[in-house]
Amino acid sequence: MLFRHALALLLALGLAACTSTPITGRSRLISAVPLTTELQLGVDAYSEAKSTSKLITSGPDFEMVQRIGQRVAVVAEQMVPEPTSAFEWEFILIDEPETANAWALPGGKTAVYTGLLPITQDEDGLAAVMGHEIAHAVLRHGTERMTQQVALQGFLGVASLGLGDMTASQRDVTMQALSGLGSLGVALPFSRAHESEADEVGLYFAAGAGYDPRAAIGLWERMAANAGGSSPPELLSTHPSHGTRIADLKAWMPTALDIYRKAGGTP
Repeated sequence: MLFRHALALLLALGLAACTSTPITGRSRLISAVPLTTELQLGVDAYSEAKSTSKLITSGPDFEMVQRIGQRVAVVAEQMVPEPTSAFEWEFILIDEPETANAWALPGGKTAVYTGLLPITQDEDGLAAVMGHEIAHAVLRHGTERMTQQVALQGFLGVASLGLGDMTASQRDVTMQALSGLGSLGVALPFSRAHESEADEVGLYFAAGAGYDPRAAIGLWERMAANAGGSSPPELLSTHPSHGTRIADLKAWMPTALDIYRKAGGTP
């Protein structure tokens, strides 16, 4: 009986979405976080990150990050005016040669680590990564995850109330099982959906900014080689597998190339 109730609540959570993401049309939960609060959270986290990082503030790599970021941000605002028109874009280059990463916070505060540049290799490759991160911010994936976590915690709280006749050990085992069910059935698929959506929308952003979208396929092939086979199975991961990402990019490529052509590129 309890298992059926848990499945019903998880299904209700999945059906609670009543808005759609721009461009992809994916159904999603309405954010419980006001945009003004989200933007301030981004400013606060960005200030802390800058204060604790070694920044590169001049030179060709710094200029490349600025150039790509500004061009992609212009296209992002054109394609998704709301909430992007409220963003105050900033782009930093963090000097960490061992870190192959990038991120974007709410409000467009974006960082690239120098360890990523040997993998991206050129502006087209870096544009694919920055487009992906910018898409996360534009599509408000961070606050959607926060809303989803609040909903899951509420579900677990309700489930806990229904376990009052169990012993403490039985209740602990059951709650652990329900928590695992929520993670495998909701949290991880949500995260993979966000990553996939950012891959697609970021590809279009970069293409619209005049960067060759085909570079994204080579980028993820190099990402896979850099990972060295250490990635967990896709079912247990917050990200799609490299193979899935490459296959998806190939499927989206005709649309991306059309955007690229309209932006003046040569498919």
